[in-house]
Amino acid sequence: MKQLTYTRGQALPEILSQRIAILDGAMGTMIQRFKLSEAQFRGERFADFRKDIKGNNELLSLTRPDVIRDIHEKYLAAGCDMIETNTFGSTTVAQADYDMQHLAREMNVQSAQLARAACDKFSTPDKPRFVLGALGPTPKTASISPDVNDPGARNVSFEELRAAYYEQVEGLFEGGADAFLVETIFDTLNAKAALFAIDEFFEASGQLLPIIISGTVTDASGRLLSGQTVTAFWHSVRHARPLAIGLNCALGAALMRPYIQELARVAGDTFISCYPNAGLPNPMSDTGFDETPEVTSRLLHDFASEGLVNIVGGCCGTTPEHIDAIRRAVQPLPTRAVPRQFFYKEAA
Repeated sequence: MKQLTYTRGQALPEILSQRIAILDGAMGTMIQRFKLSEAQFRGERFADFRKDIKGNNELLSLTRPDVIRDIHEKYLAAGCDMIETNTFGSTTVAQADYDMQHLAREMNVQSAQLARAACDKFSTPDKPRFVLGALGPTPKTASISPDVNDPGARNVSFEELRAAYYEQVEGLFEGGADAFLVETIFDTLNAKAALFAIDEFFEASGQLLPIIISGTVTDASGRLLSGQTVTAFWHSVRHARPLAIGLNCALGAALMRPYIQELARVAGDTFISCYPNAGLPNPMSDTGFDETPEVTSRLLHDFASEGLVNIVGGCCGTTPEHIDAIRRAVQPLPTRAVPRQFFYKEAA
């Protein structure tokens, strides 16, 4: 059996083996700082669009690329190694809420191009920067009924998700993504559709990019919304041979600790990522969340001190100030050791 090497993002495995890498923070939190109006979301192109579209953050890659560019560059200036594309909801499934599903591919291409340009601007020989093409969970779930009176009902099919994700993957790759990040997974069946689409793209294109998978534990039960424990989640997706597996969103770092510990224990042959919320929602704070950069960075410092993580960053409520504090907190600490690494796919 021979091993295939990545066609993009080739340096990532070595970087994660040598040091803890820094992921960016929340896109939504930063967009809120701009206090954009409905008219500013629309721009000239969509001035007469038939529905309200304020809140469609992914559309800003088309109507206000300056805003998205500014956010990327602020995170890169804070020391990020990797930034996510502004594509969390850039699938036909998610964009259907705004009647903008026909724009999904364009959103992905443009968002990846914006992130690519920002990374290229900040990259140096000793600190390359990487674009992670973000694939969000969509607002629909393939394994849970939306109707309490009909357990068999579904509001989306696996095939609909697969097709939507395939289009997204093609657009992200075209725009210059170095790796794919399947994130904020609350339903593992949705994630499987994304992973299936990614694998289809690899087969069709001859490309092979690193994959990072990140689930979300929704409450103190320690389970995804679709009912899986962290261990079960790992065993459901490990066939994709991800470069890293991790958790994000839903919980702040303090509540996420036992689940990151569990994941680090069971996923011994791949890297671990962790990008938590900045604590609990708090409408009175500047970010909308409780935890200051100092609190978040201290908690992630503890994770790194325990040898639990290889990638750290922030989710809802985090800002470049959080990321800068996290970077400084974990920089002196060693990355988690991975004795067996199986994330390169094999071919006969």
